[in-house]
This record gives sequence, C-alpha cells and structure tokens, in this order.
Amino acid sequence: MPMKAVRLEATGKLQLCEVEKPAPGPGELLVRVEACGICGTDRHLFHGEFPSKPPVTLGHEFAGIVEAVGDGVTDFRPGMRVTGDPNIACGGCEECRRGRVNLCRNLQAIGIHRDGGFADYVSMPQSQAFALPSDLDPLHGAFCEPLACCIHGVDLGGLHTGASVVVLGGGVIGLLTVQLARLAGATRVVLVTRSAEKRRLAESLGATATVDPGEGDVIARIISDDGLLPGGADVVFECAGVAETMQQAPRLARRGGSAVILGVMAQGAMIEIEPFDLLFREVRLTGSFVNPFTHGRAADL
Repeated sequence: MPMKAVRLEATGKLQLCEVEKPAPGPGELLVRVEACGICGTDRHLFHGEFPSKPPVTLGHEFAGIVEAVGDGVTDFRPGMRVTGDPNIACGGCEECRRGRVNLCRNLQAIGIHRDGGFADYVSMPQSQAFALPSDLDPLHGAFCEPLACCIHGVDLGGLHTGASVVVLGGGVIGLLTVQLARLAGATRVVLVTRSAEKRRLAESLGATATVDPGEGDVIARIISDDGLLPGGADVVFECAGVAETMQQAPRLARRGGSAVILGVMAQGAMIEIEPFDLLFREVRLTGSFVNPFTHGRAADL
C-alpha cells in the first residue's frame, strides 16, 4: 500500500512522493505519524552539511500511534501513543561497551540513515519507542527528541543549585535549555537572541534576563563588573550553531566555568578559540551529542 513521504533524494533536492508503506519486521513497530518536527539538522542534511546517505525519508522528531507490531514485540500494542528515539546504537563497538552509545561507531539514525517521520508511517525497533499518555498532544510528543538532547547537555553542564547560566540562541534547543536549567536549580539564566518574540517567550519560561546581541557588545553586557553576570556564568550553553556564538561561549564562562556546545555547525566549518584563555581561566569546553539514555526521561517530563 502506498503512502506519502518527504524524501531527500540528493543534496539540495527534497521531494514529496509516494512510497510503499513499511511493514514492521521482527521486534519492530509500525507507527502512524501524528506529528514530526523540522530540526536544524534537517537543513544541514538538505545542504549536504551533515553525514547522510540519500535517498532517505527525513524526520527524526516524531510521535504517533502504534498501528502494527512485528514478531517478538512484547511491550507495545496497537493503539498506544509513542515517541521514538531515532538514534540506534550497534551495542557491540568499543564505545557502546563503555556505555557511550551516542558515540557508537556504527550509529544509525531514523530520519538520517534510515527512513524517518516525514511520512504517513515509520517503522522502528521497539527498543527505540517510549510510551506516551493517550491524552498527550502529539505535538508535545514530537518534542521529546530535542528535549532529550537538551537533557544530555544540561547533565554535562553539571548545574548546581544557585548556578548562573547563559543560553546562546533562542530557538527550540535554547528555550528548552532555559527551562531545564531552572529545573536543575539555576537561579540566574540569561538568554541571548536577536528575536524580540523569543526574548519575551524566554522570560515567560524562566529566563531571569535576556540580551539582544544587536544592541552592543554581548560579552561586556554580561560579564563586565556592572553586567548581568559579573565575571561570567557558571555554565554557558551554545544552542545557536553559528560561528559568532560558538566563539562567545567560552568567553562568557567564569573562571573555572564550563561551555557546553549543543548547536550544530556544518561539518568542516572552523572557528577561532584562544587556547591560552581556556588554560589560564581553566574553562571547560564540552560537546554534547544527541541523547544517550535521556529519551525516556524526556518522555516522563
């Protein structure tokens, strides 16, 4: 039976087409997609800036209803609403054996390496599915994947009660990080974005201050003696994925502070960082990649 899907046919070429409806294999679920988010990574995939092998159906932030189950499925039944963790680790490589499944050498992602949620239906291993309440808005269910990525980033930041935080970028990742930082105990959270609408939204979601980078030197306005966070933040979360904010992130951290990179730049893109500054102020610069063991926590939230 045919279904509609949005497929990346080649770099720079997206096409709405009819493809065969998948059938669930052993241990798999067939999910009728109710909602699927468009991620910044999808833009990178379209431009050939993120590793993928088209043709492939995009969409890795999805939720839907289980329509059918394959042989051996025990934890799910038709009619259940689920969210899908798109990142499938091999379980056998050195990184997987160390518990670093997000760094799996053979990582396969639904919507990147195998067909995803920009379609009427998607199939996935039951191990990647997490049950959602039947009355939950499926749009909220689709937010589980970006939320899970943010949870991992906040975990890496090691926030403590009373911490100060800067979030660079007011998109979905930045706004989710603002909320998680407050839940983790941060008492001062500054969001930096050019969008006035996103600044207002951030303040309603828990940001204690916001900064428009178009109105002067962001670093001086935040870390100067009379700034919002004199001396810098305990943790800076880079959530924009652009060179300007990537370079600002470690400079906004206090002595002994951390900068966590959640934003995605194009593969091969370069930025300038001053190693002496990282050394002299002992600033930790950490990358945060996808969602190891955090998708279930996102579904619970």
